[in-house]
Amino acid sequence: MKSNKLTLYDQTYEKLRDMIFSGELSNGEKLIETKLAQQLGVSRTPLRESIKRLEQEKLIQNNRISNPTDKDYQDIFELRILIEKYAVTKAAHFFTEEDIKEIEELVKIGYEGNNDDIMNANKQFHEKIVHATKNNLMIDTFSQMQSIVYLFRKTVLNHKRPGLIDEHSKIVTAIKEKDAEKAKQLIEEHLQADLEFGLYYLRT
Repeated sequence: MKSNKLTLYDQTYEKLRDMIFSGELSNGEKLIETKLAQQLGVSRTPLRESIKRLEQEKLIQNNRISNPTDKDYQDIFELRILIEKYAVTKAAHFFTEEDIKEIEELVKIGYEGNNDDIMNANKQFHEKIVHATKNNLMIDTFSQMQSIVYLFRKTVLNHKRPGLIDEHSKIVTAIKEKDAEKAKQLIEEHLQADLEFGLYYLRT
């Protein structure tokens, strides 16, 4: 399991990301590094790294806040579905018993953990599957979606989307049974449900 301890860079990135999603930094607003660094209580080095990361994730463009549209969300999820369908196929063929035990434990946390535990387990569940590709380009592309993925993860968990963890459990069963076609179908349905549920609440 990954450590939950965050570096200063990660903390700065998450604070800045959350300021965008909460509306504290509004769409089109120009970033002033000295002001932001003071507000966040950090030097400009981690701030600049965070801005660079958020530029890759399309939340900052030309040094201004760029809030995603519904079309942006849909485009990102279409790409995410393509990556995770390929990834879960690899997982079904190549996951070891140890890999399967790890994702089973993540599903268990999904049923029994507190909200923070579930958020982290959900993140690790999908990352574990994506890393089954052993394709660095796919892994990097998935990583560049993380702000949007986080927003939807938070939304579906906070609003308690029905069947969320049950769907994870069924995906694990398909992987265990090496049923790649079933696993692909399940993960596509799972991510499409996340998108539709998340968009409903993000629009309100």
